[in-house]
Amino acid sequence: MMETELEVLQAACDRLIASRQTLLLASRDADGNADISYAPYLRTDGSFYIFVSELAKHTKNLLAHPQASIMFIEDEADAGNPFARRRLTLECRAREIPKTHSEHQRILQAMAEKFGDIIGLLTSLPDFHLLALSPNQGQFVAGFGKAFAVDAQITLQAPLRRN
Repeated sequence: MMETELEVLQAACDRLIASRQTLLLASRDADGNADISYAPYLRTDGSFYIFVSELAKHTKNLLAHPQASIMFIEDEADAGNPFARRRLTLECRAREIPKTHSEHQRILQAMAEKFGDIIGLLTSLPDFHLLALSPNQGQFVAGFGKAFAVDAQITLQAPLRRN
């Protein structure tokens, strides 16, 4: 694969993330059952930050089991084929940002700039938690036969091959 083709695909991966305000979020409960949800996010400092309520199953799941899988996926209307939608999946480690930590206020301020006044309302509620989802590795699918491993910085690596 030529370097320029990899650069084009990297740009497509980056655009996919930037085009979304929410991420799809998979977590597991205490019994190991899978749960899927979504959350608005802010991407900064190499992590995806979500501000989520204890009333949501994914919050309880992530606080108890700090592993998650997140996904960004191309809209069906924009895809040439529903079997080959562009998508990025990332395995992440979750960590709570305590309210007393300086990072907490800085991230919530950035979220308020992105999402508006709703963040001020949510911060007044006692059941909301700020979580950082830090990628470990993942996979970007750009279409049929175009799957790439990605590293923790979401940089495309060599194409994945069938065994």
